[in-house]
Amino acid sequence: METLRFSFPGGHALPAARSCIVGVLGSGNLEVLVENAQQSGACSIEVSTSIEGFGPIWEAVVRDFFQRHRAGDVRISVNDAGATPATVALRLDQALEAYTQQDREVAS
Repeated sequence: METLRFSFPGGHALPAARSCIVGVLGSGNLEVLVENAQQSGACSIEVSTSIEGFGPIWEAVVRDFFQRHRAGDVRISVNDAGATPATVALRLDQALEAYTQQDREVAS
């Protein structure tokens, strides 16, 4: 088991929302938890993966996610069971969409 930690400053603070989780932790998949966290606009991502030695690939995938969304004041936890980079990107996008959708539902 390997744990990787990434932090990206300069994000746009998202409206505070309840934590949300997407995905299923199973073979070839992963789950993503998004939580509100006051971090001066930073986005922190912690990855726990059963597959060791892919730190540079994880960094590229999560950096791309941050550059596309610029999400700030959030903590994202990823529990991985061997997902491909494309699946990781999809789950990260789904988790952020679910997290921000909560705010829109309350406002309407």
